Amino acid sequence: MKLKSICTALALASMFSAAGAQAQEVVRLGNLKFAHYGAVSYIKEIAPKCGIKVDEHVFPKGLDVMQAIIAGELDVGTTASEAAISGRAGGAPIFVVAGFAKGGAQLVSRSDLKLKAVKDLKGKKVGVTRGGIQEVLLLAELQQAGLTVSDQPGKDVQLVFLAYADLNQALLGKQIDAMMQSEPQSSQAINKGFGSEMIKPYDTPIGEPIRTMVMTEKFYKEKRPLAEKFMNCFVQATKLFIENKSVAEKYVREVVFKGQISKDDFDDAIGNSPYSYDITSEHIQITTDVMVKTGVGKMSKPPVAKDWVKTDLLDAAKKSLGVK
Repeated sequence: MKLKSICTALALASMFSAAGAQAQEVVRLGNLKFAHYGAVSYIKEIAPKCGIKVDEHVFPKGLDVMQAIIAGELDVGTTASEAAISGRAGGAPIFVVAGFAKGGAQLVSRSDLKLKAVKDLKGKKVGVTRGGIQEVLLLAELQQAGLTVSDQPGKDVQLVFLAYADLNQALLGKQIDAMMQSEPQSSQAINKGFGSEMIKPYDTPIGEPIRTMVMTEKFYKEKRPLAEKFMNCFVQATKLFIENKSVAEKYVREVVFKGQISKDDFDDAIGNSPYSYDITSEHIQITTDVMVKTGVGKMSKPPVAKDWVKTDLLDAAKKSLGVK
């Protein structure tokens, strides 16, 4: 009898444990390590209050997030708009559902060169990460200035493709003359004295690029209640980071970057890439058109923005939380 009672108790405990695990459903999130991606990262900290668990995976660049989505490894991903657009063009089954930050790029030269305008880059080597929104912005700026460009010698400007993490070191080591870099690395280069700001590249048709949150079509359509909870959690985290800068700074500096960036780096980075919620199909369409014009992504069939920008989940979450 005693053994039977123990078995019954274990079976009940197992059943309740399974029920509890089922109640807290898991969302698989792909994210990047930048200051302006911090509010998205913070979602996992408040997820239990939203009735969910967020399993965050950090990737080196947005195109890696897209590959993980195509492989079926993620439900939600965050990236710059160009990776989302390239991903959709390449068959990634995604919808753009929110915009979590604006800006986030600077054209920075070596501080000893005194370069001021884009036209001053003639004859120079410029570092950039291949396939990033920074490449789109750089090529758009060079086109506007009438400069030719190639990753081989012979054109007005020679591109040097490097990972985000390697651009600052290349500028410091004088292997490149300038770089189109993300935040907080661009602000770090300026604050440490080896870089000088040339421009914030927001005078192209794109304006300030908006970072995109995407969901898989399957997650959006088939796990609607879970998608709603996640979006509600995103709006809560973003609202907190916008309204309480000290919480945002502490989390990004101590948790995301583990003390590797200073207060000035954080302040300057978020000053140039503020947290936000919104995105429009018009912005995604303009970005797509500029990508086609500059040749970034080399899309055989560029996606039409109105077919895959879906902000209804965001609108409902903002309304329920009183966010305008």
